[in-house]
Order: sequence, then C-alpha cells, then structure tokens
Amino acid sequence: MNAPFFKYGLFGDNVSLIIAFVIGIGFGFFLERAGFGNGKKLAMQFYFRDMSVLKVMFTAIVTAMLGVYYLSVIGFIDLSLVYLVPTNILPQAIGGLILGFGFVIGGYCPGTSCVSAATGKKDGIVYVIGVFLGILVFDEFFPLVKGLYNATPMGQLTIAQWSNIPYGLLVFAVVLMAIGGFIAAEWAEKKNAGKEGSVIPERMDK
Repeated sequence: MNAPFFKYGLFGDNVSLIIAFVIGIGFGFFLERAGFGNGKKLAMQFYFRDMSVLKVMFTAIVTAMLGVYYLSVIGFIDLSLVYLVPTNILPQAIGGLILGFGFVIGGYCPGTSCVSAATGKKDGIVYVIGVFLGILVFDEFFPLVKGLYNATPMGQLTIAQWSNIPYGLLVFAVVLMAIGGFIAAEWAEKKNAGKEGSVIPERMDK
C-alpha cells in the first residue's frame, strides 16, 4: 500500500480525525517543550537575540521535505494525490503581512498561541480569543472582501511547477538555504549576546 493512505482508502474520515487529533497533541507537546509557548521567547527572533524558532521550524520543514521527496522517488508516495491549498498570490500575501505584524507585536502565531493558552498563560488566551473573533468578523464581512479573497488565482501550484525547476534541484537549493540560515542565525545570536533582553529566563512569564 502506497501513501497518502487516506487518498488510497486505507482508513476513513473517522480514523483520519483520530489520527489528526493525536498528531496535533504531539505537535503541541513538542512546541511547548521547545519553549514556543513563551511569547517573549518567540518575539526575540525578530530582534535576532534568540533564533530558536527559525532553526527548529526550518529543521522541521527540511526534514519533511526530504522525507516526502525521497519517499516519492522510491515510489512510496504519490505526490499527485497530496492535497495542496490553491494559490491566490495577492490575498495570501496580504494575509501573511497581517499575520506577521501580529506575530511581531504579540509574539504568537495561531499554533503557538494555542500552546500558550493550553498551559494557562493569559496572553496566549487573549490571542486565542482574538483568533476566534477574527474568524467571526471575517465571516460576517466576507461578502465585502470576496473579490479580494478570490483574486489572482493560480490553482494548486508548487514552486517547482511554477519555475520549471526539477524537484531534486529545488530540494537541494532549499537545503543550502537552510544551512545558510542556520549559520546566519548563529552569527546573529552571538552578535547580540549580552544585549539587554537577550537572555530570557525559562519561565519568566509564569
């Protein structure tokens, strides 16, 4: 049996929800253990004082990318059956900027805010409430922004398809980019070591 298992009918909707729940719990657990339930620690990456988020997330992205690519090469995964979110450049760019501003200002993204709220941190709880309020407001005003929401459609598109670069070459380029990012992150942390606010106690926001 090849993957993706759900597309090939190895299990149904109910089992997929259980699997998603277990994976979600595990993801949240490891985020918390990595210290990503601390908004101050997360915000420090934007001041180049603690680049843990970049290093951990980039490691996860590269690991998943390499795993999926090589599993597809040996024929275990059929990439044509892996779901891709359709690309709409303009609205997704605007959404990314809004998310980025929120991340810089408060130190949380949606996932890390849930982790923070689950451990009882007040700022995380406020962020989660904000997420639900934002969803509600967006839903109510959707008819007004529907045109923007559906603007610049490009379908289910990957960078390799868009650029006509072979998947293997693109994977290699991303790995090199990750290595460069890690080196730059280490340099930034050392350069900013000792500056005010660069050292964050493990539970300073408890």
